[in-house]
Amino acid sequence: MTDIAKLIENTIRADVRAVGSYHVPDSIGYVKLDSMENPYQLPDELRAELGKRLAEAALNRYPVPSYSTLKSRICSKLGVPAGYDVLLGNGSDELITILATAIARQERMSDSKRAVVMAPVPAFVMFSRSAQFAGADFVGVPIKSDFSLDLPAMLAAIEEHKPSLVFLAYPNNPTGNLYDADDMVKIIEACGEHGIVVVDEAYQPFARVSFMERLPQHPNLVVMRTLSKLGLAGIRLGYMAAAAPLLAEFEKVRPPYNVNVLTQVAAEFALDHVEVLDRQAGLLNEERTRLAAALAALPGVEVFPSAANFISLRVPDAERACAILHGEKVLIKNLSKMHKLLANCIRVTVSTPEENDQFLAALKTSL
Repeated sequence: MTDIAKLIENTIRADVRAVGSYHVPDSIGYVKLDSMENPYQLPDELRAELGKRLAEAALNRYPVPSYSTLKSRICSKLGVPAGYDVLLGNGSDELITILATAIARQERMSDSKRAVVMAPVPAFVMFSRSAQFAGADFVGVPIKSDFSLDLPAMLAAIEEHKPSLVFLAYPNNPTGNLYDADDMVKIIEACGEHGIVVVDEAYQPFARVSFMERLPQHPNLVVMRTLSKLGLAGIRLGYMAAAAPLLAEFEKVRPPYNVNVLTQVAAEFALDHVEVLDRQAGLLNEERTRLAAALAALPGVEVFPSAANFISLRVPDAERACAILHGEKVLIKNLSKMHKLLANCIRVTVSTPEENDQFLAALKTSL
């Protein structure tokens, strides 16, 4: 019989063996405030109508590979500039993988010549993981202590490493703040014809600002979004817009039929009623303001500005706070191990008033 340990050693890349899987904790029985989901479902009458649409979906057939109807809905409803199209993915995660795969060089070169993916850090972990698994190098440029971009450091890193791909999250996860737009434009211009800059707008429904309208001004700009934060996390649909020649190259990397028919039907239906989701985002923004004020009033708590549907804060002891919150059946995210700038920081999703109050009560206990 084959020795499975030897088999893995002989076949699986060493860097893959050395890292853990992306961990998602079990949330059954908990108030789930660790994943930036919209707590509100569609109204009952819309859910009933959606159920009928889903029942009529042709599950025995592959999706229409062009996804033309869904892409047309996205372009018309979500502010994609005239003349621009979108590429769809199974959430933003797949789009990030497509981008990293497209730029990762496969020619036999020395390690110093490998393609570089760059982002300000701390940042969404999939930026670095996707670069690693695609065979590119990841360069993280630390942000400032106030979580703003260190523009001189970014420009110097671009000059030194010549990145093929730069990710700028707007707002940033896990910090929640918006980077200065003028600084971002300087980074886009510095990359020029040598680097693609991806503005990740996963939290745009809450930030209400965007680089989407700037696409015609910058041929190397890609704007990436997801429907997950808007209220459709369960259907896993991301999209990105870019100049047509760029999008055509990414299309070559996209797996065929990567968006299933149930997702397609649900997304088209939801976009026909996008005003409902926008109202829910407005409610969450109101709760974000209330929750931030309540947190700031607690002793020893530092609250950071957020334009997303979550709030990051620093507490005296993040490990203790998370342990007590877990005991109170409230799940949040401990950011402390992500980066030294996040020492004793935690992140909480903005939810319903009831769930937010439950979190506040448990946090007070931990303090």
